Amino acid sequence: MNAKFLLAFAVTGSVWLSACNSSTKHDENTTDTASVATNDTTAVLTETASLNKLTSEEESQGFKLLFDGQSTAGWHSYLKGDSVIGWKAEGGILVCPGNTGADLTSNDEYENFELRFDWNVEPKGNSGVIYKVLEDKKYKSTYESGPEYQIIDDNGYPPYMENGKEIHITDKQKSGANYDMQAPSAFKAKAPGEWNEAVIIVNKNHVEHWLNGEKVVEYEYGGPEWKKQLAVSKFTKWPYATPHAKGKIAFQDHEHKVEYRNIRIKIL
Repeated sequence: MNAKFLLAFAVTGSVWLSACNSSTKHDENTTDTASVATNDTTAVLTETASLNKLTSEEESQGFKLLFDGQSTAGWHSYLKGDSVIGWKAEGGILVCPGNTGADLTSNDEYENFELRFDWNVEPKGNSGVIYKVLEDKKYKSTYESGPEYQIIDDNGYPPYMENGKEIHITDKQKSGANYDMQAPSAFKAKAPGEWNEAVIIVNKNHVEHWLNGEKVVEYEYGGPEWKKQLAVSKFTKWPYATPHAKGKIAFQDHEHKVEYRNIRIKIL
């Protein structure tokens, strides 16, 4: 066997082995990528399947779902009759894309209740949950008649112009606040894009706001301290200023994308 043949054989064998090793590595990488994709898909499906379901404890306590994860049944756009405009159920999430033109409002009224829900707002976003809403054509907006659990990008919401002045949000306008009335005792909101857990309790005139496991607001609706706060707010001449026992619940469209899930309520 001559030297030229041996050299050719060696080179050919080396190329073949290299190709085999490269193919094996490619197959391994492809398998790893497919495995990661499968795991991610499984995790998403598992999370989605667990959304909008009551725990056994919640069932025993009398909670019921206000959002089934698949539709906007039980809700309508404020002052739009039975119609829902813009708001949609998507992957188990109640989505407001922004600029729908109306807050999503419950068909039913509630008096004494515990409302639990998760929320997630986009960067620089703003929203809120209003309760004790009096739906009447005399009132153009839900917040004219009811208190608001504030939802906002606490650190990223941009300043805005009002009467020629640059305005920055105050503590009374940060997440968990009784909007423009009472600041939260602690700033517990997570960064935009992360889910937050919220609770609103209304029991007769006693009201509590909870955010991510901590009570951040507590007040007596219509009480002396509430009246002091009202006097320095923008609500003094609105129907908001007249305490009323019950009303509807509304999720606010403040022209920003916001998402909600796991919305459930217990009547007290």
